[in-house]
Amino acid sequence: DCATDPHRCVSERLFMEMADVMAAEGWRDAGYEYVCIDDCWMAPRRDEHGRLQADPKRFPSGIHKLADYIHSKGLKLGIYSDVGNKTCAGFPGSYNYYDLDAQTFASWGVDLLKFDGCNSGTLELLAEGYRRMSLALNKTGRSIVYSCEWPFYLRPVQQPNYTEIKQYCNHWRNFFDVYDSWRSIKSILDWTALHQDSIVKIAGPGGWNDPDMAMLLGIFVFLSQLVIGNFGLSWDQSVTQMAMWAIMAAPLFMSNDLRHISPEAKWLLQNKEVIAINQDPLGKQGYQITKDKNFELWERPLSGRAYAVAVLNHQEIGGPQNFTFSLTFLGNGLACNPACSVRQVLPASRDLGFYTWVSSLSVEVNPTGTVLLKV
Repeated sequence: DCATDPHRCVSERLFMEMADVMAAEGWRDAGYEYVCIDDCWMAPRRDEHGRLQADPKRFPSGIHKLADYIHSKGLKLGIYSDVGNKTCAGFPGSYNYYDLDAQTFASWGVDLLKFDGCNSGTLELLAEGYRRMSLALNKTGRSIVYSCEWPFYLRPVQQPNYTEIKQYCNHWRNFFDVYDSWRSIKSILDWTALHQDSIVKIAGPGGWNDPDMAMLLGIFVFLSQLVIGNFGLSWDQSVTQMAMWAIMAAPLFMSNDLRHISPEAKWLLQNKEVIAINQDPLGKQGYQITKDKNFELWERPLSGRAYAVAVLNHQEIGGPQNFTFSLTFLGNGLACNPACSVRQVLPASRDLGFYTWVSSLSVEVNPTGTVLLKV
């Protein structure tokens, strides 16, 4: 509520301040490009021409002026709408207004659209709406990233056709909103491992699986939603989220207040080695290769015949534990054939040396923590 908490309410002031911090404190230079407005930015009704309009109290200068300001900082602006007749929070949706809304967003200088799936009626209308907004965005001639919730709303009823979804969307939500808790992060990782046979193969340049996009502040910053820097995760759990989002080739969004973030969280979120793995140009998504008691071993093929490897310890009590695995596990036996160098990236960076194809590697992992390696 802007009356009682003007410093934190969803408003043009909030997004301008966030853009200032992103430009001044290294976020833009680390690769975080988009400042995105989520639900609740709109006035409750369209204008006399049927166009969406911003809430005049929260955004008195209008979205176009905000976009100009964001662009002046070397950043891009994202916005939110919904495929149905109302957004999830009850504001006007884009149903029957796809072309007009796409033109409106383009005229304002918007660079990304998160398109939600609430109040969409039938699954046929949902699919038709996602297709039509994709075509409408392309028709504007402006380059606008298209973030869909299409498979998330389909999944309770039918298996999504990811080949079709990738034709229309740049990234897409598969699972429930992430929350600032270990239980939430763990459930996303468990779901991803369970469904990896159907989702990993479709990911690649131009189209990505998005593990989550919950909004904690009505703001998200693009680089799938990282809750690092809030209050619900321990340090080891924050390391796990950053490492595993890199392994999953997830679009990196932050849902936190960059004006009040700890140096440790900033170091983790701006870690260039982790971001390089996440943004690897080969664009292949990683996957779980084995599970052993409390440990999971994941790998992700990278360009230059390298691999990112994550060792995740699910144990929630006790102290650090060792996990030992044969390097022949990696890359179908090819990652270390005949030899390889191994570097630890998280929780701290250090070279672990050279290993041969038949070597074993032992790593110590804290409870609910992850060791991220580059091989």
